[in-house]
Amino acid sequence: MQTTLVLFKPDALHRGLVGRLLARFEDKGLQIVGLRMLRMSPETAARHYAEHVGKPFYDGLVAFMTGSPIIALALRGPEAVAVVRRLMGRTFGIEAEPGTLRGDFGCSKSYNLLHGSDSPESAERELALFFPDGLEEWEPIQAPWFWDRD
Repeated sequence: MQTTLVLFKPDALHRGLVGRLLARFEDKGLQIVGLRMLRMSPETAARHYAEHVGKPFYDGLVAFMTGSPIIALALRGPEAVAVVRRLMGRTFGIEAEPGTLRGDFGCSKSYNLLHGSDSPESAERELALFFPDGLEEWEPIQAPWFWDRD
């Protein structure tokens, strides 16, 4: 089992898409083990986006992500990082495949609705930023119908 971070960015909240996007993750069989709404601080944004410091889009990205509330979501399941990345689709909505979240709901190169961890290592680092008190450990009763136990 893996746990990964998903951030619902300000555009997802302002467009009223949170419920529809969240439902797609649940429909896929991913388990919610953490969920919180917050306003990202500039300090958290600097730590979260550290690899982008100095890039032309960095200042705008930080302003966007700190200018309005976001939702941090921790999802667990087999190969959760890869599953979430496939569900989200390509970074830019105008290039994302139909059937993916960005392909179905995104139409911009600037606003892409969601962030998802790109590796298990990134997920571990990012989850600690947004869920410093840890995650909720529980076993959904439908787990045997979603997940192989091999």
